[in-house]
Amino acid sequence: MTSTVKSSVTLVLPKPPRIKRQHLRKYSWLPDVFRIEGSIITRIIGPVLTVTIFATLIAYLFKRGYDVTLTNSVVPVVAVVVGLILVFRTSYDRFYEGRKDFATMTSQIRNLSRLVWVNVSVPPPDYINTTKGKTPHVALTAAQLRRKKIDVLKLALSFAYAVKHYLRDEDGIHWEDYSGVLPASFARYDETGYTHANNSYASLETSLSASMSPTSPITPATSKPGTMRQGRSDATKRVRPKRKDGKVTPKTPLLAEAHQTVEFHAYADEASLPLPLVIAHEIGRAVFRFKRDGYLETVGPAGTNALNQLLQGMVDQMTAMERVANTPIPVSYRIHLKQAVTLYLFALPFTLIKELGWSMIPIVTVVAFTFMGIEGIADEIENPFGHDKSDLPLDRYCADLKEEIDYIIERLPEGGEGMFGFDDGEGDD
Repeated sequence: MTSTVKSSVTLVLPKPPRIKRQHLRKYSWLPDVFRIEGSIITRIIGPVLTVTIFATLIAYLFKRGYDVTLTNSVVPVVAVVVGLILVFRTSYDRFYEGRKDFATMTSQIRNLSRLVWVNVSVPPPDYINTTKGKTPHVALTAAQLRRKKIDVLKLALSFAYAVKHYLRDEDGIHWEDYSGVLPASFARYDETGYTHANNSYASLETSLSASMSPTSPITPATSKPGTMRQGRSDATKRVRPKRKDGKVTPKTPLLAEAHQTVEFHAYADEASLPLPLVIAHEIGRAVFRFKRDGYLETVGPAGTNALNQLLQGMVDQMTAMERVANTPIPVSYRIHLKQAVTLYLFALPFTLIKELGWSMIPIVTVVAFTFMGIEGIADEIENPFGHDKSDLPLDRYCADLKEEIDYIIERLPEGGEGMFGFDDGEGDD
């Protein structure tokens, strides 16, 4: 009886959890071999089947006694040429460069946000009262200065979102992901345009509030699209297709399947500016006001130059990504490649039918799948900034950056924290 009781109360320790090597299964070879979703098969299935049907027809004619054979001395030379053309056609360098530029821009936004959050502060009293520094021109409380810094951090975050939409040819700021990102002073930029104002910190908010009032004059509908005037419907400069015979083709030059030659200047009567550059302008003005009004005295000119260099780097990376998006592969190259591949694939059955017979059909199908797949992949990743599954996940990159900026604002202390609102450098004693 005792042994029975003891056995009934014996604790059975759970087995250690089994380690699941999900990362190995994810990158294993065999599942990807039989995978259809996410592959290039769905894009090239039509052309490959066309070549297969043609090869079947050649095999049928040969079995019926028709002489459809060709010498095998020319086709290998054509295969080498086609292979070289496909190598130069591969666009992964554009894909990699786009990812590298966006990552560099993200790093610069992180650094700019950190430096603004830490270094913009009210100088300590002993610093102000000596010749080393100067009294701030605009007396702001800690809460007011914090709000100005939050606006700058949100503008820096908005720059990433604006670049994403600009590369995708999406005008304006009425996109869902702008909610909670754009600061209040920039929330209705589309309707109000840019308004010159005085140099105070609240100038932009005041001018926007005045322009949104019912009594404020709004420029009539004579303002043309593409300009930065009040009453316009979008605030970004678009890359427009060249005029041909006095007409403008309606296709989008960035993401259309048929790429066109584009020009980067606006029409003479439609001056415009990309929205990311407008945001960069506002960040630059904020840094200037911080320096002018004495809130960057603790870091000196070197700190101010560091902020300006980071802002300049953000614009440089935007320009680099714009170059990738707006430089399509020449149409003549694309056409010639498809013509050369088609010529090779349709000549291949004539050279293989005599030796292989009916077994020539699957071989031609595999060759067609290989050649057409390479060209299809190159075409798919030629512009890495779109919405396709193979494009860069810019939405996720921006969401991760937003989470980081929100964490800085909500949880990380500012640089000017201490017993008297600043760090006196004496420690906690």
